[in-house]
Amino acid sequence: MARDTVDSTPIEGYSQLAATLEAGCKPAESFRIGTEHEKFGFNLSDLSPIPYGGEHGVKAVLDGMEGLLGWEPISDNGNIIGLADPVGGGAISIEPGGQFELSGAPLDNLHQTCRETNAHLAQVREVAQPLGVGFLGLGMTPTWTREQVPAMPKQRYQIMTRYMPKVGSLGLDMMYRTSTIQVNLDFASEADMAKKMRIGLALQPIATAIFANSPFTEGKPNGFKSFRAEIWRDTDNQRSGPLPIAFDPGFGFESYVRWAVDVPMYFVKRGDTYYDATDVTFAQFMNGALEGRVPDARPTLGDWNNHLSTVFPDVRLKRYIEMRGADGGPWRRICALPAYWVGLLYDDSIMDQAWQLVKDWSEEERVALRDGVPKLALQTPFRKGTVLDIARHTLELSREGLKRRARLNDAGEDERIHLAAVEETVATGKSPADQMLDLYHGEWGGDVSKAFRDFAY
Repeated sequence: MARDTVDSTPIEGYSQLAATLEAGCKPAESFRIGTEHEKFGFNLSDLSPIPYGGEHGVKAVLDGMEGLLGWEPISDNGNIIGLADPVGGGAISIEPGGQFELSGAPLDNLHQTCRETNAHLAQVREVAQPLGVGFLGLGMTPTWTREQVPAMPKQRYQIMTRYMPKVGSLGLDMMYRTSTIQVNLDFASEADMAKKMRIGLALQPIATAIFANSPFTEGKPNGFKSFRAEIWRDTDNQRSGPLPIAFDPGFGFESYVRWAVDVPMYFVKRGDTYYDATDVTFAQFMNGALEGRVPDARPTLGDWNNHLSTVFPDVRLKRYIEMRGADGGPWRRICALPAYWVGLLYDDSIMDQAWQLVKDWSEEERVALRDGVPKLALQTPFRKGTVLDIARHTLELSREGLKRRARLNDAGEDERIHLAAVEETVATGKSPADQMLDLYHGEWGGDVSKAFRDFAY
């Protein structure tokens, strides 16, 4: 998220909160694609993480990007922490460990998404290389300890850093040592939202397996294909996970609201100050729990929107739907992740077929998939086959969905070209993690630092 919102409209009740989500409904012809990706900055000289300050740090890169793009700086206590396109396009932000994130503009098609990504990576390289800085796209830092990763000067991250060890053993690893690719998708109605949420939640482990890309921790294989996905299993289970309520009959905007208000808050922002609110839920905040502790203690829609950004189910609902299951990866995969989901969810006929595939999966089966995929990825058993079988089936559906969309580039190619990385994974049965482990045991000679050479942007 590029910046925390400010909307001083007082909250009157749950139906008003549901209406903020319902405001995302739009006709199918207005559907857009928003792609986000994170990457780790490192010193080219010794492969160490870059600090916030100094001549070769995150701030220097942000300052350089501001000069190159002319975007508006976003600050926290006088520190630049991001940039926003003043004409409503994308934004650049930094994650807790300095991960550099592009939150892409809402775009019409995947060709535009890929152009945006390529332009961003070229711009970052133009600014960072003279500073001696490179960027790596993997799901988890392959060599750094948590202690080596510098903290960024964002007040909300300081609150989260204090809170995470209270609610899980791996939350700080999530914050400081992981990165992701995600896509944000639109919905036409409450029923359309519910269907997309259900398909997305059921198939999120399949996407995790296809994009599994975090097999190393501190220079050694960690026993997982996606250790990033394993980290999410023990980060903060009150606010993250598979969201079983989405499969209840009648699930809708208000159901999501009633789940989210019962999640503990992280903070309340007043002016430029963040107040720790980790001991109360949003519902308690609405009932006056922060009176006398924060200025203007009556909750606003700005508070609500900020709270929505601090819940982390595998598929997250705002005024759009966020698919959150994929590890960070090389640039081809930044284009492939949105391609996979757009193909499945932006054509009604294909979406119906995807729903037929998953609708009889039990909650126990969905949980077993989520629990098994971090270690086994595409080889995870499911019913009489494996996740690879499901990946194959969903890829066929996605290809057909993109063909039916018929969005052509200048060369007359449709959006299926952006599935190439997924097709390669499914054809070989090897996730990116499997390929990296092969390199580790072969060409790399057990030297994980070679990842910085072979997988940097």
